[in-house]
Amino acid sequence: MLNINLKKIAKEFPRKFWLVVGVSFIDHVGGTMLWPFFSLYITQKFEVGMTEAGIVLGLFSIAGLIGQMIGGALTDKFGRRKLIIFGLVFSALSTLTLGFINTFSALIPLAVVIGLLSDVAGPAHNAMIGDILPEHQRQEGFGVMRVVGNLAWIIGPSLGGFIAGRSYLALFIIDAIISCIVAFLFYLLISETKPEALPDAKPESIFETFKGYGSVLKDYAFMAFLVASILMGLVYQQMYNSLSVYLRDNHGIDPGGYGFLLTTSAIVVILFQFSMTRLIKNKPPFRMMAFGTLFYMLGFTMFGFVNFFWLFILAIVIITIGEMIVVPTSQTLAMGFAPVEMRGRYMGVFGVSWSIPATIGPGAAGVILDNLNPNLLWYIGGALCAVSVLSFYLLHLKLGHQARFQSIEEETGAA
Repeated sequence: MLNINLKKIAKEFPRKFWLVVGVSFIDHVGGTMLWPFFSLYITQKFEVGMTEAGIVLGLFSIAGLIGQMIGGALTDKFGRRKLIIFGLVFSALSTLTLGFINTFSALIPLAVVIGLLSDVAGPAHNAMIGDILPEHQRQEGFGVMRVVGNLAWIIGPSLGGFIAGRSYLALFIIDAIISCIVAFLFYLLISETKPEALPDAKPESIFETFKGYGSVLKDYAFMAFLVASILMGLVYQQMYNSLSVYLRDNHGIDPGGYGFLLTTSAIVVILFQFSMTRLIKNKPPFRMMAFGTLFYMLGFTMFGFVNFFWLFILAIVIITIGEMIVVPTSQTLAMGFAPVEMRGRYMGVFGVSWSIPATIGPGAAGVILDNLNPNLLWYIGGALCAVSVLSFYLLHLKLGHQARFQSIEEETGAA
């Protein structure tokens, strides 16, 4: 049955989409080989603590936020393909540089430059998917990309751990080689997807392109969606940083147990994302955002009061169910807000919903874990998710009648 479904899905999407999926998978494997071990590399090579490593990672996130905004405008001005190839080539060069530097003082300014330019192609990737797929397929398309990303997370860290045990430098070199291969494949196989401007459209200067961010910020409905997503993201990010420390210090669960939880999440996505996306694609999207965030609220709150490892596994599964609903739906909604000629800029701003939580979430969680009852972190997270649920439902009531935010069932008049 699984093979039949996969064949059916493969035929439903255009060839160019599967080319993007294929090269993205190769790129994700390279990234997941390296970055899970980056903190270990910093602390070991430069003989610094996690505080210094956290500063470097925070600089990556802050610079990446700015890079996404720059990349969004450049995507709309110059096209998707050029930005993606540039990002891949620069990623290769920067990765090699990271592998060869020998002083911590050189790492800090390098982190700013790399964070700024490495994320410049992020909006172009999402905009390209939006260009290739018609509106009714985008949610499933983003779901496919999630499955590919989770497959990479199962393969990459295993290979990376094996290589890192022998040479960290080899990790950087291999990741750089993979980025160059992906850039070449992108150049060879994938053409530009940016929609052509209307014949009577006035050419836009680069200044006017960046000025267009003003229109995005004045889209108050999109801003409300973004704020609700940031609140939700602040909680979701804890799964990838503070949860490991919390489980170790409060429940005696070692890194291997934490790794098993993340692997469980990845396997659930791989097995059920296709089915979940098919199940929800005909449902009102803002209502699905509220529904998916309810699973976040339940799962993260559970961390505050459960004590058995199998209950932590259950909490992760509950969170992952919400993740399978929320992530492809949120990307589809962000694309729905964007006029065709501004997809890059809208996706650049949408990236803030991940960048801000990644920047401030770990530090805020650290304050709670170090100074207050550690369980309070998860109760506060549950409360933030509840606010997010209410916000998404209010957006459903306010915007759900608009054609761009209606389900396929509503658009076709189905029951």
